[in-house]
Amino acid sequence: MMTKHGSCLDPVVLDLWHPLGAVDEVAPGIVAETVLLGEHVSFAVRDDGRAFAWRSRDDLRHGDPFNPSAADDLLPALSAYGYVWTSLGTPSGDIFPIPEYAEADRRKLNAATFGVNVSAPRAIENFLDMGHFPYVHTDILGVEPHTEVKEYDVEISVDRDEIVATRCRFFQPMASSASNSGAEVEYIYRVPHPFCSVLYKSSPLDETRMDVIAVFMQPLDQERVRAHMMLCILDEANEDKIIKRFQQTIFGQDKPILENQFPKRLPLDPRAETPIRADKSAIAYRRWLSDKGLTYGVIPVAT
Repeated sequence: MMTKHGSCLDPVVLDLWHPLGAVDEVAPGIVAETVLLGEHVSFAVRDDGRAFAWRSRDDLRHGDPFNPSAADDLLPALSAYGYVWTSLGTPSGDIFPIPEYAEADRRKLNAATFGVNVSAPRAIENFLDMGHFPYVHTDILGVEPHTEVKEYDVEISVDRDEIVATRCRFFQPMASSASNSGAEVEYIYRVPHPFCSVLYKSSPLDETRMDVIAVFMQPLDQERVRAHMMLCILDEANEDKIIKRFQQTIFGQDKPILENQFPKRLPLDPRAETPIRADKSAIAYRRWLSDKGLTYGVIPVAT
C-alpha cells in the first residue's frame, strides 16, 4: 500500500541515494521495514556488514530472518556513515564523501532519528539557518543580544555538485556537549545531496580540527521525513548517551518549528518568501534545486 501522497515520479530524486536506518540499530541478519518516497522498502545487514534493500513483500516481513536468495529484484544498497542507503532508480557512482568519518579518533554515532511532518527540502533549509539560534536554541546555540548573522560566503560548486557556505561565525553559550563556556563558533556548511547536509563546527578540544554533524533526510513522502542525525566528533570525556542527549535536545527544539512551516513543501521561487542576509544559503539552495529540475517536496518556480 502506498502512502497518501503516492510514489515519487521525479527522476532526479529517484536516482539519489537515500538513507533507510542506522546500521547499529538493526539486528544483523534480520529484516527491517520502512517507507521511502511513498513505497514500502525492506532492508537488512548481514554479519559481514553487507547491506541489502528491496521493495517489501509479504513473504519477507519485518523481524524475519534475512535470506539473500529469497530476496529477488534487489535494489542498489550500500552501508555508509553508519547507515544503510538505497535508491529506487539508478544512482550514479558512490555516495558523497565525508573524509573525517575515516579518522580513527572520532566518535561516530547516530544521535537520533526523528519523524518530522515536513518536506525534506524544508528540513534542510532549516538546518542551514543560523538566524534562529538565539530564539529557538536559547542559552545553547545562541543567546540575546548576540543575534546578528555576520556576513559569510556561499558557493555553488559545479565540479563537486554541492553548496558550500564558509566564514560562518556565531556566538554560542554552549556549542557542544564538550563545551564548558561560551565562544564564537566557526561553521562550514555543505549540501552535497538535495536532502542531506553536513555541518563542520570548530571543536572546543582541538582548534586545528572541526566536529562534523550531518543530517540525512529520508523522505517518506513529499511532506514527511525521517531525519537521521550523524555525529562524527572529537569527545573523549562524555558517554554516548550524553552526546546523543545534547543533539536530541537541539533537534527536539527544531521539530515543532519545522512542523509549523507553511507550506510544508519548499517554494523554489526566491520571491515566494522575503529573503534576508541570514537566508543567503537558503537562496543558493533553492536555486540549486531548481537548476537540477527537482520537483519532489518542493513548489517549483511557475513558468
